[in-house]
Order: sequence, then C-alpha cells, then structure tokens
Amino acid sequence: MRPAVRASNQVLPVELFFDLVYVLAITQLTRHLLEHLTLRGAGETLVLFLAVWLGWIQVTWITNYFDLHARAVRLVLIGLGLASLIMSASLLEAFDGRGVAFGGGFAAVLTGGAAFGLAAVGRRHHVGMALERVLIWTSATGLLFCAGGFAEGDARIPIWLGTILGTYFVIWLGFPLPLLAHSHTTDYTISGEHLAERCLLFVTIALGESIVITGSNFGELPASTERWVAFVVAFIGSAAIWWIYFDRGADAAREVISGAEDPGRVGLIGYAYCHIPIVFGIIVAAAGDEIAIAHPGNDVTTAEAALILGGPALYLLGHNLFKLAIWGHLSPSRLAGLCALGALAPLAMVSSALLLIAAATLVLVGVVAFDLVIERRRLVAESQAVAAAVEA
Repeated sequence: MRPAVRASNQVLPVELFFDLVYVLAITQLTRHLLEHLTLRGAGETLVLFLAVWLGWIQVTWITNYFDLHARAVRLVLIGLGLASLIMSASLLEAFDGRGVAFGGGFAAVLTGGAAFGLAAVGRRHHVGMALERVLIWTSATGLLFCAGGFAEGDARIPIWLGTILGTYFVIWLGFPLPLLAHSHTTDYTISGEHLAERCLLFVTIALGESIVITGSNFGELPASTERWVAFVVAFIGSAAIWWIYFDRGADAAREVISGAEDPGRVGLIGYAYCHIPIVFGIIVAAAGDEIAIAHPGNDVTTAEAALILGGPALYLLGHNLFKLAIWGHLSPSRLAGLCALGALAPLAMVSSALLLIAAATLVLVGVVAFDLVIERRRLVAESQAVAAAVEA
C-alpha cells in the first residue's frame, strides 16, 4: 500500500508513461469530432470520451492506493497502459469496424486495475471490500461494451450510451450490490494530493492537444494575414484556459483535498465528475481552433459555431462546478463568462470563424481579468485589515 508520508504523493515516471497513451486518445477524440460534425457525431464523441475518462480515472484512483515504487505495481500499470493503447488506437473506428477492439480494451482497463487491487489486499481489507464491488460492476460494464462492439448498425450506440451512463450512476451510488451493500466515500482512503496532481496532469495533456493543433495546422497551411491572426488568437485562448485552471486554483484545490476529512468525497465529486466538462470542453475548444486556423475567413456553420463557442462554455461550466465542489460557492467571473458566450450566439449567424473565435477568446481573457481584479481587491482588504490590527 502507499506509505502515509508526504513524499509518497509525488507523481512517478511510470505514471507519466501511462499518461502518454492518453495523449493519443485525446488526439483521436478531436479528430473524431472534426470528422463527424453532426449531432450524431457529437454524441458518439461524447460516449467515447466518457469511456476514455472513466478508464483513466479508475486506473488513477485504484493505483492511488498502492506504492508505485513496487515493481509489481509498475508492471500492472504498464499492462493497463497496453490495454489503454488498444482502446485509444481503435477509437476513430469504434463505431465502425473496430468496435470489438475498443470494447475489449476498455473492458480490460476497467477490470484489470480492480482485479489486481483485490488480489493484492484481499476481501477483508477495507480497500478490498470496495474493490470487490468495483470489480463486479465493472465486469458487467466491460461485458456490455464488448457486446456492443459485436452489435451491428445503430444498435451499438444505445448499448454503449446506456452502459456508460449507468456506470457513472452506479459509481455515484457507491457500487451498490445485494448482500455487499455499497461503498461510502469514507471507504476511499485515497491520497487526495496525489489524485489532484494526476488530474492536473491530464488537463495539461488536453491543453497540449490544443497547442499541437494550433502549431501543426498553422505550419501546414499557406500563410496569410487572417491565418496569422487566427493562430495568435487560438494560442491566447489556450493560454487563458491554462490561466483559469492553474493560476491559483489548482494549488489551492490540492491543499483542500489533501487536508479534507473525507478526501474520497472531494475526489469523487470535484475531480472524477467535475473534470468531465473541463477536459471535454478543452477537446471541443481545440477542434474549434483547428476550424478557425484552417478557414479563418469563411462563414461558420452551426456545427462549427457550436465548437468555437461550446468548448469554452463547457470548460467554464466545468470549472465553476469544480469550484462549487471544492469551496462551496460559484465563481461570478465564470458565470459572467458563460452568459457572455451565450450572448455571442447571434454573432455566429453573421460572422467569420476568425471573428467568432476572437470574440470567444476575448470572453476567456475577460474571465482572467475579472479574477485578477477580485484577487487584487482581496489582497488590499487583507493588508488594510492587518494594518488596522497593528494600529489597534
């Protein structure tokens, strides 16, 4: 098991190696979304993302219990990386000819970590009792995903969608089972600081996809003034997304979960669930960046406008929910940003891709500026309070 010392919360190279597989997954999700710019395509991409995120967060959660300096644990994580690679490599054709490969890889990721953990600690250990419930439910999920891979026509979509949504609901309920009852968040004796660091790194991976798309598209396409502007605007938007998450909030949230009496609850709500719209919003925003750089002067279609505005909106929504889960209150700047993005919807009917992404980026920069003003006022108020206390 993971030693109860602060040094054990450090992210190790084997975890970074495991995460490299999910760089491919994020890239494939962005490509799938761009190649299927329809309502059905968006739904398929969401189902695939929910499966990818569930696989990654479950492996991260379970390995959080164990000492990754142990060779056996590292070997298991590498094996799960192989299963994740099969899942990620099959993602683009998951709804075509590679449904079985995707479903099988996903099933191996879900069940592999739980099976190892249960074998390692046994059923009588409090972690083992929780992992037993996890293994039973995820085995059912894996079987249904494999069955969906064999399904033909449109049957695969409802099977996978119902399975993935049902699994998230079961996780929320604590994997309830007859006779075995259900897990409480206090049963999840995770290292909150380590989980926060791992999620922070996954957000970085998603942002890396935005940078790769911005740079590769600009480098491959003929140069023009409009494309130069779109290139710079897309980078500023990515930087603003980074700032909103990482400037102070990421470290402050890590301190909250590391000092929480029930880190399992904070980890489940704040990180396992609230990071879903955060990461998916970054993926959608990256797809919007690619459209703006490729066709900056073209009028946007409804689907393209949904990417350019919807990505930042999903991100701000997710980050606002994250702040609510961690600190118990919503952020005025993120609420204002969501309203501003909604107000830009009529602009999408008459604007070019460049104008629309510039407006969306301006909203993100405005959220950053709003936060800086609030922080400055708070610091001034604190300094005035200290000065008054000294005088008294």
